[in-house]
This record gives sequence, C-alpha cells and structure tokens, in this order.
Amino acid sequence: MNIIATGSYGRYVSASNELITHRMPTKRKSHSRPLDSFDRAILRIIQEDNKTPQRLIAEAVNLSPAAVQRRVTTLEAAGVIALNVAIVDPAALSLDITALVEVNLRDERAATVDAAKALFRDTPDVQQCYYVTGGISFVLVIISRDMRSYEVLTRSLFAENDLVAGYRTLIALDRVKAGTALVVD
Repeated sequence: MNIIATGSYGRYVSASNELITHRMPTKRKSHSRPLDSFDRAILRIIQEDNKTPQRLIAEAVNLSPAAVQRRVTTLEAAGVIALNVAIVDPAALSLDITALVEVNLRDERAATVDAAKALFRDTPDVQQCYYVTGGISFVLVIISRDMRSYEVLTRSLFAENDLVAGYRTLIALDRVKAGTALVVD
C-alpha cells in the first residue's frame, strides 16, 4: 500500500481524474492537554479506518457520537491527527518500482540541507524523506512506474544535482509491510 501525500496535505485523484486535497493544520500546535484513554481508543480505531462511523466509534469507546466528534475535531486542530488520506495499492497504478535511496549531500550547511529538503518534499515520486545521521544525509522512499522512469528521476534528483555528492539505491524485491498506524498505548 502507498500513501499518496506530500507536504501538509494529502492528495489523490478521483474517478474523474480530479485532484482532491484535504488540508489539515499546517503548523503543529502544542497539545493543551495530554491524551486520555478515550482519545487513545478513538485514535486506535480511526488509524485502522478513518471512515468508521462516529456512532460505531462511540459504541466502542462508551461515549456519545457528539463527544467523539468533538474529540476528533480537537485532535485534528491540535495536530495529533496530522492528515486524512486514501491509501492506494501501487500495483493498481502500475507503479512497480519501490526504491530506498541513501543520499549524501556535498556538504551539510543549512542552505544545502534546506534546498535538498525542499527538492525532495516537492518531488511527487518521493513518498517518504528522512534527514538522518550516521554518515548519510537523507534516506528516501521513491515509487516509480518502471526502471526507465526511475533512471530519469535519479538523473535529475541526484546525478545532475550539484547539491548531491553521491547516492545509493536499494530496490525492494517485495513489500513485506508498509503500515501507517502508530502504536497507541
């Protein structure tokens, strides 16, 4: 499965090929109160299926539907619920290549790092991007249609990019697990 999302908003294409976005708060707000057992129970349910009717959530957590709605709204406003997206199977879109890419920048100056972050964030094929420690600058998860598409992308992102000193690609043979749900204790 694959989340089609970038930045602070999710995006997907409807049956009519119309781009649909749902914006969540772009700035993480500080939580005014800690999460209680009701919030955690609600989060466990909506991480599995955020289209679960609020009356069913209410029954499962022993609250009224109105109380569940207020809590979900509060969790969204606080940035606890960061994004609502559709999870799409890459095979359904003939996206056959999943690549994990280690990227080494030419230097770690703030301007270089910020420019690389912006480039990777704005590239739709880059599904995940992590600025990391350990001798590598970034680790990316890239989804591409085929090897030719991946090659074209790597030329523009890495090989012909003055910010990048080098990169290494690992091609996934099998998607064993690709989850989005966090453990909610």
